[in-house]
Amino acid sequence: MGVATLVVRTDQLRTGYGAARPRGSVRPEPPSPVTKELIHAAMATTTETTAGTAAAVPGPVGTAQGRAVPAGAPAAAPEEAAALARAARLDALLGDPLDPANPHGLAELLAADTRGEPPTATEQLLTDARLGAEFVPAEFGGRLTRADLLAKVLRPVFRRDVALGFGYGITSLFGTAAVWAAGTERQRADTAGLLLRGGRASIVHHEVAHANAILRDEFTATPGRSGYTLSGRKDVIMNASRSAAWVVWARTAPERGPRSHSVLLLDPADLPAGTVTRLPRVPTPGMRGGLFSGLEFTGAPVPSSALVGRPGEGVALALRTFQVNRCLIPALAVAAADTVLHSAVRAVTPGRGGRTVRRWYKPLTGVFADLLACDSMATTALRALSLLPERSHVLAAAVKYVVPDLLREDLEALASVLGSHGYEHRSPQYGSLDKLVRDLPVAGLGHTGTAACQAVIVPQLRSLAERSWFSAEEPPPALFRAGAPLPVLDYRLLGIASGDDFLSATLAGAAERLAPHRADGGPATDLAVLAELAETFVNELRGLRARCLRIPETREALTDPAVVTLSDRYALVLAAASVLGVWESRSQDGRDPFLADPAWAVLALTRLGRRMGIPVPELPDGVLDRMLAELSARYRDGRSCDLDGLPLAR
Repeated sequence: MGVATLVVRTDQLRTGYGAARPRGSVRPEPPSPVTKELIHAAMATTTETTAGTAAAVPGPVGTAQGRAVPAGAPAAAPEEAAALARAARLDALLGDPLDPANPHGLAELLAADTRGEPPTATEQLLTDARLGAEFVPAEFGGRLTRADLLAKVLRPVFRRDVALGFGYGITSLFGTAAVWAAGTERQRADTAGLLLRGGRASIVHHEVAHANAILRDEFTATPGRSGYTLSGRKDVIMNASRSAAWVVWARTAPERGPRSHSVLLLDPADLPAGTVTRLPRVPTPGMRGGLFSGLEFTGAPVPSSALVGRPGEGVALALRTFQVNRCLIPALAVAAADTVLHSAVRAVTPGRGGRTVRRWYKPLTGVFADLLACDSMATTALRALSLLPERSHVLAAAVKYVVPDLLREDLEALASVLGSHGYEHRSPQYGSLDKLVRDLPVAGLGHTGTAACQAVIVPQLRSLAERSWFSAEEPPPALFRAGAPLPVLDYRLLGIASGDDFLSATLAGAAERLAPHRADGGPATDLAVLAELAETFVNELRGLRARCLRIPETREALTDPAVVTLSDRYALVLAAASVLGVWESRSQDGRDPFLADPAWAVLALTRLGRRMGIPVPELPDGVLDRMLAELSARYRDGRSCDLDGLPLAR
């Protein structure tokens, strides 16, 4: 089996996830039972909760056009600089990843993965560095102010090992999000204290039909006079054996619907003996060092004070708070793929003075452009969570939908570049490919994660076509401007299905501003091609709008394969809009000549267009050469291949 084939097959072997279908597929494929069930659940939940959720949650209120940055507010540079400084310090503490003698380097991390053990020494280093404080909002004594800054701080960890990032504690953030959004003062204080002390919290998901192991089975909490009686069994929960808090989505109503589940915050030490059994560890093909195990409750009494938010609010809390997870995971996966890209460049440049073998120009520059596109989309969504929290729901789902699939395709391309090096599974120079291929499906919850994102997007398509596309206002410039001040992330403000799409307005606005540069019969300049590409995606959105306006207003129509396919194409249009928004911002501030150059945006949009099967212009001369020059320089200088281009430990 060749290395390129290995990427595809390992994604399917024993995971129960399956591979996602090709982007922009012309022939619609039937939606899976998971997709159908989640779409119907999302419809019911958003219908009931959209109107009242924001008003019911405590906390400040956003403006209609996004949260305004106060006039005269200090520049965000100090806050961003502080986050980047913490990231640099963490990177330095973790040390040179290629040094075989480094106890926190890739050699030891890969060895721990082979043994199926967490890297204990490195986890202790993260505890000593107080990484847990990054998961606690600043108002509760932690360091979390914005989701985009959190991603920057965590990238040094994920650049080395996705399983380490999940196993050490990012799942604690996912679990405690419900507490930050709707918990009592006591719940927030106790949870903050736990994470600040280096403790962990486990998230215990509810069940969806035909799910993978992580989303299979759930607990039932029967209401009583003084609380709940908890029963049931779930076999696969990350860190269940070593967490000091379990955040449980438990069924509290027998009927299916938007009020079927509630969230309970449990302290294992408070549960009476004999009412909870810790089940054995479950081995997994990906994240082999992660500690997945189960819990079984047998009539466990849970006090009413354990309830987070209101009874029956579990599904609504999941829809609101999971937006952060959906943006954060892809942003961190970009950092992991960055490591594999560096290893691929390394494989084809030794002894050539930094020059890359000519035949690998296209795959290497293509992956580089994809990483920049993925980072553009993820970063835009992360910043929107602060600036436009009530309007980021669909974008967050689109990010989680698009980025992992693009990265899976890129890993396959890099496997072909690595060749026989791809079999060096324990090599710090080349072993990251094999590990990320196994870890990425677990991180994204595989097909069930994709289906959950479809379930958010599909019910909104007709509404977006009717009320938003080509009529929404463009977002504030701060959304794309690096270093611009933003409000803090407030989980209480995250909304559901607002029916507004600010990125479609960015796409239309960028195309209009680029229109004067369109070719008039002369040589095709980079700007002329970028203008043509922008107009091509605007036309794609026009076509999508016409098709979405014809979607029947019935539940059955939303699980039609043709309608589900529209969500594929729409998500890629949002990716293109993110690229244009970031490029325009970077070309105006001029701080990075490479990002101000249209070349990367031209290549990124060309690749997105080809994935969708739409006609795109030929690349102008010199685009690939400039992309390769930048990639080679970043490899030579030891800098990341994302939008920040930061120096890496070496």
